[in-house]
This record gives sequence, structure tokens and C-alpha cells, in this order.
Amino acid sequence: MDVGFIGLGAMGQVMARNLCKAGHNVTVYNRTRSRAEALLVDGAVVADTPVEACDNEVIVSLLSDDKAVEAVVFGEGGILAALRPDAIHVCMSTISVALAERLTDAHAQADRAYVSAPVFGRPDAAAAGKLFIVAAGDETSIIRCEPIFAVLGQQTFVVGHKPVSANVIKISGNFLIASVIESLSEAFALVRKYEIDPQAYLDLLTSTLFSAPVYKNYGGLIARQAFEPAGFKLPLGLKDVRLALAAGDATDTPLPIASLVRDHLVVAMAKGYEELDWSVLGRIAAQNAGLE
Repeated sequence: MDVGFIGLGAMGQVMARNLCKAGHNVTVYNRTRSRAEALLVDGAVVADTPVEACDNEVIVSLLSDDKAVEAVVFGEGGILAALRPDAIHVCMSTISVALAERLTDAHAQADRAYVSAPVFGRPDAAAAGKLFIVAAGDETSIIRCEPIFAVLGQQTFVVGHKPVSANVIKISGNFLIASVIESLSEAFALVRKYEIDPQAYLDLLTSTLFSAPVYKNYGGLIARQAFEPAGFKLPLGLKDVRLALAAGDATDTPLPIASLVRDHLVVAMAKGYEELDWSVLGRIAAQNAGLE
């Protein structure tokens, strides 16, 4: 397929590379041009502007936050006005419910196809093509995107015809991950106070009660205090927890654990940990327990 890929951060660059390797014709754009040019060796075409990446069947956008998505879609030279009549815009960014609804309405008014397809997985999973994709939108559009999803992920979950449904699921999922990180951080602080080896504790937990990858992966980072290089930087984690709280506020859904995790993430930001992985909550819990 002819694919435009906008946004080449830690996730996007390896995802675009996988599409190139799978034989798709990929045009890439990134604000920092060097990240796009790094894909020339893989056969990608580098666009000078987001609009130049729009002359394709499918345009994938994977940007860091609402502000970046709004600028690319609605800003001066935005892609919405440049989409071909037969094109599909696939937004894989983790964005607010409010923006997801605005994007849906705007594409409908412009008579352009729109699919929301955020992903679960860290950069290593993206590089291996092992992401989990949560897709929502018009059924025909999702079917047309399947060759792309098959390259990027190990499984695609279609969750309905309303694109916002995928965003709600992504936000709630990241809230759950943050909650797991927080609870692991507190538990590790407790066992360390009793001079129990963190790695032995992790091996016991993940071999018995908590064998899910999220416990193994984040538990390992906390046990080793391995918060850099960041697979998912602290500010992005804080952004996602704030998205969950905003979604809760919009529907009068209390999320008290999210409020607690948000506060601890803010503490980590105040301590200057913004370049570290969001599992640095483990350091905050240790510090609160007088361990560091």
C-alpha cells in the first residue's frame, strides 16, 4: 500500500521502518527531519511537510499529545484539507476523548475516512511488530487498514464504529498500567525495608500471582532501579493519567487512584526526572520510605 507516516518518535520510527521492510511504499514526515532521513536507507521517501505525506491511500499519524495532533491536522497547512477523497487517516496517538470526538466530527464534515487505532506496547514491541492495536471506526476503512495493522501488531482488537471508543480504551489501559507501577513501587519499597532481595521478590511474584508482562517488565525496571534509557518518558505518563482524569470528569466518574498516581508523577517531575521512564515512580516510593 501507499502509506504516509507522520510522527517518528521512538515508536513511530521503528513502525515506519517495519512498513518499509514489509514492502509498503512509505512517505515519512517528522518535525526533526533527521529522524525521517534515517529511514531513507529502508526505502522511505522523506516529505518536507505533513501535507506532502498525504498523497497516499492511508495516512498514519503518531504524535505525542493533543497539541501536536491539532497542529498537524487543523493548523496552517493541516492534513485534513489535503487528504485525498479515497484516503484514510489513521490516528494512532494517545489523545484526549475531547480531541478524539473533534477529529471524528471534522473528518465526517470533510467527507474523509477516519480510524482511531492507538496501540499498547513499548518501543521494543513496536520494533518487533508485536504491538496490540485497538481500532475503531468505519468497518470498511478498518478492513482496508488490515495490511498495515498486520505489519505493526501481533493482534488488532476492533472495538466498534465510534473512533472515540478506541481512545477511551487506550486511556483506561494506560491508567491501569500506571496503577500497577504505583502498587509495584510501594510493594518494592516495603520489602526493601525488610531487607528482602528485590529481584528474588519479583521472581516469586511473577512466577505465582502476577505473571502478566506488565508486572514482569515494570517490576524488573523497579527492582533494578533501571529508569533510563526511558521506554516511555515520565511526562508522557503524566499526560496519560491526566487524560484519564479528564475523561472521568467529563462523565462524573471518580478515579481516586488516578489522582494519587498523578500527584506522585508530579512529584517526580518536580524532582527533575522528566527524562526518565515513568517507572521512576519506584524511586519516589523508595524515597518516601526513606530508602534513598
